[in-house]
Amino acid sequence: MRSLCLSILSGVVALMLFSCREERKIDVLGNINLKAMPTMKTENVYTLISDSGITQYRIKSPLWIVYDEIDTPIWRFPKGLFLEKFDKKFNVISSVACDSATYFKREQLWRLDGNVEMHNDAKDLFLTQQLYWDQKMRKIYSDSFIHIERSDRIIEGLGFDSNEKLSAYNIKKPTGIFPVENMKKENGARSNVEQPADLPPPTATPEP
Repeated sequence: MRSLCLSILSGVVALMLFSCREERKIDVLGNINLKAMPTMKTENVYTLISDSGITQYRIKSPLWIVYDEIDTPIWRFPKGLFLEKFDKKFNVISSVACDSATYFKREQLWRLDGNVEMHNDAKDLFLTQQLYWDQKMRKIYSDSFIHIERSDRIIEGLGFDSNEKLSAYNIKKPTGIFPVENMKKENGARSNVEQPADLPPPTATPEP
């Protein structure tokens, strides 16, 4: 009889402990928002992305995080991104590098942040701090300061929009257009002038 009582008591204690553990598991799961957790996390990414069976982009990034279950599905590249766009013959027609990037999957919209650097097929250089790329509209735009270096001139201004090839673009509020040759001559002349040791060198401000 005593052995039977001990067995029953042990069973009751074990059942209570099991129930407590299960309740703790339920409590822990209840505090986790599963939708907010990433569905994929990949390091040292080097991949090609296709659209309608045609390879259109090449992506390189130290870290790629995908959130597919949240209300607005996104891809995040918090450690930087280098992206190249191809034409139908697999020629690179434009490229972009930035400190971080977010891709809004449903909207097919990229937001690029921090030291955004772009090149087009003509090797023109575009520099800004924030840029949006709407794949549906095939349009690139920004409200930030933009600096463009072409073979013959440098253009600066506020606000910018372009086609995705960066071959036809518009500066909303131009602040300066500087001929490259004039800037080279002026910078060369200033570099030959000896500066006092206790004063900083002057900053060249060419006329547009």
